Amino acid sequence: MVGDRRYAPEPGRKVFVFGSGKASVGMAKAVSEILGDRVAGGLVVSSYEAELDRIDVVVGAHPVPDAQSVHAAERLMSALSGLSEEDFFIYLLSGGSSALIEKPISPLTLQDLQEMSRMLLAAGVPIDEMNAVRKHLSLVKGGRLGAMTKARGVVLVLSDVIGDDLETIGSAPLYKDRSTIEDVRDILARYGLWEKAPAALRVLMEQGPAGKMEETPKAANPGIDHVVVGSNRKALRRAKEKALSLGLEAHLVTDRLKGEAREAAKSIVAMGRKFLASRMPEQPPLCLLFGGETTVTLRGNGKGGRNQELCLAALREIRDQGGLLLLCAGTDGIDGSSEAAGALVDASVWTRAREMNLSLDDFLDRNDSSSFLERTGGVIVTGPTGTNVMDISILLVGGNES
Repeated sequence: MVGDRRYAPEPGRKVFVFGSGKASVGMAKAVSEILGDRVAGGLVVSSYEAELDRIDVVVGAHPVPDAQSVHAAERLMSALSGLSEEDFFIYLLSGGSSALIEKPISPLTLQDLQEMSRMLLAAGVPIDEMNAVRKHLSLVKGGRLGAMTKARGVVLVLSDVIGDDLETIGSAPLYKDRSTIEDVRDILARYGLWEKAPAALRVLMEQGPAGKMEETPKAANPGIDHVVVGSNRKALRRAKEKALSLGLEAHLVTDRLKGEAREAAKSIVAMGRKFLASRMPEQPPLCLLFGGETTVTLRGNGKGGRNQELCLAALREIRDQGGLLLLCAGTDGIDGSSEAAGALVDASVWTRAREMNLSLDDFLDRNDSSSFLERTGGVIVTGPTGTNVMDISILLVGGNES
């Protein structure tokens, strides 16, 4: 049973388990505990090494694919295409798959894809548009991996995108793709990347309208179902339950936070100030919950990520004002190019920065949020969490400022 769906593999047939993403190992452990010796074997691709009973674990690269990612994709392609119509499989999909499994379309090289990935990340391209580009350059994305198998299967999805769009999560290796070659050209042009893109990529894209380049599948494999089992909104609801149990007044503001991290910071702090001005001293602290995924346009080569940049930009607004405390973190435990999951800021962090004569604007100009927050005691380090449902921001308003 998956939710309210019942599956009945052929009598005597065991279940194959495949997967890819930052949460694939944790998901595979849970599935193995449920299925026990009914697992026939399988393969999951993760961002870290691990050992599982009956299921192989292969490590890919993230956030930019490398030779390991290509090797991982080739193994998945071989395994899924080798299944028969009588076989049944469960595929565990989570964020990070776009980089962890990769097989470039000829004549593109791995180096071309690496260069394109870095350019997309540096330009702050939203994940849905980034994945539209990736899908058209790959043999395993946008439903192409799912088209390789004859077996019946179900994909358990841990969503890391706003709106839980199945065509975006992990670049939809077993689903379908509504984006087109023309969409990819428009995206690259909009962010000023067309002329900078690798020559082989431009040649490939220019062949599209003439019908020389095959489009991604526009219909899903009818033998493969997709079920979202975890999402940002579900995580926010649990966070709200926890806040209420601690005696806080809690509200889920949105699970669709997006746009530039610096602009999101201004909106969050402005909302906090509005509530702060209206609250009575005897009221319990107010907990405002935000989920989603912002972007950062790189201007420097510092160390950080969107959550720490959001916190640092918010600190510029909070300054020495008491009664506001903001936490922003990635649920996967990794924020950008740093070792941190995110950060926590309030007036005390501002005071420490002033005492150390640190210029907040200088660190923002270099996109060096992590270095600033490490020195002022604001970083949150968890290590990989084994899940990935985008980011969560928590703003505490009022209460005991200490």
